[in-house]
Amino acid sequence: MKKLLIVLAISLFAFFETNAQVEYKVVTSVESIVPNGLGRSRIISANDTKDYKQFTSTQTEEDNTRNKSKRGEIRVKGFDETKLLNFYNIGGIRFQNIAANDAIIESKINTMIEEGWELAFVTSGVESEGGKGDGQGIFITRYLFKRNKQ
Repeated sequence: MKKLLIVLAISLFAFFETNAQVEYKVVTSVESIVPNGLGRSRIISANDTKDYKQFTSTQTEEDNTRNKSKRGEIRVKGFDETKLLNFYNIGGIRFQNIAANDAIIESKINTMIEEGWELAFVTSGVESEGGKGDGQGIFITRYLFKRNKQ
């Protein structure tokens, strides 16, 4: 009987844990890989919320009306912007800058974990310099956090 009660209690806890309402937060780091240190690198975290439905249209054969939202309606004004260092300086790649960025990003992640967020997923991509005269490039990482709604 005791074992049955323990199994039941664990099952109920698991049920309520999986059915708890969850909220998500995306934090993005953008690190410049522009030669000569000319780019800008930041961690961006939106404080404002948006409802994607306001900016979405459904296309059908009968109705292909597009969403007419203006850019200004989509933009958020409330966000945190944390300065990072660029990967390159005038002398080339700067490993000290990468280590500094890692320390700042770790601090952001650890602070969010202390605030009850769990790091659920990380994805990254790069758009590197396309050859002579391009001079463009970023390394972008998105950190997806989740927690039970409070």
